Amino acid sequence: MTVTPDVRQRGTPQVDFINVNRLLSDEERETRDKVRAFVDEKVVPTAAEYWDKAQFPFDLLLELGATRIMGGSFEKEYGCAGWSDVAYGLAIAELARGSGSLATFLHVQSGLAMAAIHALGSEEQKQQWLPPMAKCEKVGCFGLTEPDAGSDPGSMATTAVVSDGGYVINGEKRWIGNGSMCDVAVIWARTEDDNRIGCFLVESDNPGYHAEVLPRKGSQRAVWQSHIAMEDCHIPEDARLPEAKGLGSTLSVLTHSRYGVAWDGLGQALDCYETALAYAKEREQFGQPIASFQLVQQKLVEMINEISLAQLLSIHMGRLKDSDDLDPATVSMFKMNNVAKARKVAALARDVLGGNGILLDYRVMEHMADLEGVYTYEGTNDVNTLIVGQAITGIKAFAPAPPENPEPEKGGKAERAEEKAE
Repeated sequence: MTVTPDVRQRGTPQVDFINVNRLLSDEERETRDKVRAFVDEKVVPTAAEYWDKAQFPFDLLLELGATRIMGGSFEKEYGCAGWSDVAYGLAIAELARGSGSLATFLHVQSGLAMAAIHALGSEEQKQQWLPPMAKCEKVGCFGLTEPDAGSDPGSMATTAVVSDGGYVINGEKRWIGNGSMCDVAVIWARTEDDNRIGCFLVESDNPGYHAEVLPRKGSQRAVWQSHIAMEDCHIPEDARLPEAKGLGSTLSVLTHSRYGVAWDGLGQALDCYETALAYAKEREQFGQPIASFQLVQQKLVEMINEISLAQLLSIHMGRLKDSDDLDPATVSMFKMNNVAKARKVAALARDVLGGNGILLDYRVMEHMADLEGVYTYEGTNDVNTLIVGQAITGIKAFAPAPPENPEPEKGGKAERAEEKAE
């Protein structure tokens, strides 16, 4: 029996083998179902085509904004939905189920750029940017990573020099989502006056701002990452985010974004499982559906087991975040766990589909490729592992070891304390 790529019925409820639905409020279920309906109607029918052609779905932006998912957990006074963090996570999972690329756009727009302005910006900056970004009328990017500063952002070379009542920014950023199509870039740079890391809003029409799309990606193909070069970008003084005071200020932003990325992993795993289950029930070999074979059932059981555990963890993490009890190390474990489980589920689903599993029309191979990007960004799996390792041992394993015979400290106590703080 030939099975067509559209093996799943649209409008079906989310996979819920262990009845996690009872853990959700009516508002959270309503938010999830609303985004799910949008994804089934607008995203799923064209996602594979956009992915195959490495094109971004600009035509979906305003409708995506209308779901209120961007900045979904931020206050209504900034034009955002004011959802619970659980509702926001459920919405992200549904979007990722339809397109890992669109979910990545959300992580940049909502989880990074909007989150930085929300957490670190002035009231004027929040009022100026958050409402139009929530509607996707304006697009933002987040410039932290550099060609030679990925997992070690403290080695960034981009500089911001005080000049003419503002700042002049010079430097390069790489792997910056939305960088080539944004209205505003949230740029991290080392300030000349105190050698600390600050954060600045650089509008993309600045004459010194240049961005080129990184070509030939095998993952996240329908969203664009860029190499940004800034050459004498002069910005006004009020373009600096006032609450960004050192590299530690990135922590709250990255924690919020990693939280969303963990839900992304769950969403992509759900889509892979839904496809594999429907396919196994319809695909016949040896006169019966392959779902009747023990090895296929074993794979399906492994998938639903991993998904069920990830669902429980995700809701618990959301509740902790809603009560402001979610610490960065726990978020690192959350992201690390869900994305690793999603990679496993995707591989098992591809196996169930056999040869058809490598066809983009069935979407599983698309998810497999997209999850490789998710596995790396917002903290690589290795770095997140070591963050958790530090939390449970008290030992930081990813910093250079001190020299065996360090030179005696120079200067007074105040000078030494300032150096250590840097």
